[in-house]
Amino acid sequence: MKEITIRCGVTEQGEVPLAYEDWGDETHPPLLLIMGIGAQLLLWPDDFCRALVAKGFRVIRYDNRDVGLSGKTQAQRAQPLWLLMLRAQLGWQTPVPYTLADMATDAAHLLDHLRIPQAHVLGASMGGMIAQVLAADYPQRVASLCILFSSTNQPLLPPPAPSLLWLLVRRPAADLTPQQRHEGMKAFLRALGTRFYPPEEAELDALVKRLLKRGVDPAGMQRQLSALLGSGDLRRYSRRIAAPTLVIHGDRDRLVRKAGGVAIARAVVNAKLHIMPGMGHDLPAALRPQLAAMIARHALG
Repeated sequence: MKEITIRCGVTEQGEVPLAYEDWGDETHPPLLLIMGIGAQLLLWPDDFCRALVAKGFRVIRYDNRDVGLSGKTQAQRAQPLWLLMLRAQLGWQTPVPYTLADMATDAAHLLDHLRIPQAHVLGASMGGMIAQVLAADYPQRVASLCILFSSTNQPLLPPPAPSLLWLLVRRPAADLTPQQRHEGMKAFLRALGTRFYPPEEAELDALVKRLLKRGVDPAGMQRQLSALLGSGDLRRYSRRIAAPTLVIHGDRDRLVRKAGGVAIARAVVNAKLHIMPGMGHDLPAALRPQLAAMIARHALG
């Protein structure tokens, strides 16, 4: 395969600097990748990015605020977590230090920094929620939209599996050894998948080492969770999306249930929905070529 040029940098626009990687030919159609809660840009697997570049995209992946190498806000969570979760289940907004709308503005500032007037957008999990807000509030910036295992956060959607929810919201002990941190993160990432597509141990170990080397901030993850919960029902954004939209969701997702993807497809006018049998809340190696092909067909025709 032809060697891919990867340009790395940090944005200067906006209130929080964002670390990013810009893959491939700068003249090709840009595809902006937006990840979820606590998820560094590395959660978009390297081989998946290479597959997207091979399909003709210029691929941009980045760390959201409060994660990885991007800037930290330092703000404290304004409300108790139990209250945020209760209000979110009812679809209510809650005052929080920043919201998904602020994170969507971050994404727009990244495009400004790269001098990209319009991009195709791919968002996963909370990144799919940010992508919905971006497409609604900045319609001229989004050429097409693809959303992976995400939701509208509307009331009465099925909740996550309790075991996964606990892994997501708990604060890790401060006195963990490096090996304990490694094993804890590895267990969480493994739990996102399914027995149909178990992660490869060597790939998982290598990924966790890279994530820990770049830096993991549990407090930043809690602030991102507050942004998600405090933003409330997102259908006020989803219903305004005009960009061609493809929703992809695994039927074995235990963190964001399949009903979340169905809700997006119902809320966005003319959205297409594709349910992936056996897929959980991750990007299994065996499915990456198929997912890249689906995204390219949707965005590029």
